[in-house]
Amino acid sequence: MSDIPFLPFAKPTISEEAIAEVVDCLRSGWITTGPKVARFEQMLSDYHGGRTALCVSSATAGLQLALMALGLEEGDEVITSPMTFVATLNTIVLAGGKPVLVDVVPETLNMDMNRLEDAITPRTKAIMPVHFAGLPVDLDPLYALAEKHGLRVVEDCAHAIGAAYRNQRIGTFGDIQVMSFHPNKNMTTGEGGVVITADPAIAKAVEQLRFHGIDRSVFNRFSKSGSQQYDVALPGYKANMMDMQAALGLHQLPALDGFIDRRTELAENYLKELQGIEGLELPAAAPATDRHAWHLFTVRIGENAAGLDRDAFMQAMKELHIGTGLHYQSTHVFRWYREHLGWQPADFPNALDIGNRICSLPLFPTLEQADQHRVINAVRTLLR
Repeated sequence: MSDIPFLPFAKPTISEEAIAEVVDCLRSGWITTGPKVARFEQMLSDYHGGRTALCVSSATAGLQLALMALGLEEGDEVITSPMTFVATLNTIVLAGGKPVLVDVVPETLNMDMNRLEDAITPRTKAIMPVHFAGLPVDLDPLYALAEKHGLRVVEDCAHAIGAAYRNQRIGTFGDIQVMSFHPNKNMTTGEGGVVITADPAIAKAVEQLRFHGIDRSVFNRFSKSGSQQYDVALPGYKANMMDMQAALGLHQLPALDGFIDRRTELAENYLKELQGIEGLELPAAAPATDRHAWHLFTVRIGENAAGLDRDAFMQAMKELHIGTGLHYQSTHVFRWYREHLGWQPADFPNALDIGNRICSLPLFPTLEQADQHRVINAVRTLLR
């Protein structure tokens, strides 16, 4: 097996045109925030129905800035899901809030809408749903509860750019959405993210917070037509996107829907070829009115039926030169959150069980048919 190349679980698809755009950026002498970021933001706005798009250094930064734009105060609560990367919870704490968790539905791995209202208290300020793996959360009941209780919604769309809920593209409706351009996501700018909103006050606050609290766009202040005069409205952060990153995004975004089509084709083949294997639980497909972005293809290993646990399965796949991902452990088991919020493993039993058994199989647009067959055959062999 030593001569078989290692197959990663994720791999970005970068075109020659995108590489040339980055080279053009380097040769121009303008590599930080500038005209390419402005152009990329306009493209993102157009893709999301004309809503304001503000690029940031990461989706993590975007979530924190969006929460800060809501004016969180100490003790304010933000309801979210335990099945997510821990950055979701970290941003709530860093913005001054307290995360409150709602367990997930085992079939979808998304927040259980039947449990949501019970988690709302007088201190609740916002709800932060997570569209796990690119499968949209059931947003109609969520927004109905938000309206009923006067709450804001910040959607963690790190997995979900290009997804659709009830025939509406995620980010074209609702309150605030934050998307990720990390290299393992459906499109990439290396690192980076975007905040989408139609609320002018939120947009203004995020724009100021992402760049030192400066009250106007000053990316061209050193050019002949620019001005070096500005004011500082509030203490801000350094979370702007660079032109070098946006150069990739200018070519990634037009390719995004094609990337998702290919991911869907691969996911549907996994669902077909892996069904009926004892000890293997497959992810749910999207309803007919929704579009799953298929950022991840996650399976769950049933140790008793499979004869090995998740960690042993991942190690065995690695020995077969196939990469897998651990997406994710439930956030409520991490030490800081146990110690500071008093969460116990049994508090969120669905997320606990899922987090102990879940892993991601290789899924990316350039995954060849032969390599996917290699993954399928490996899973069948190990779980036979």
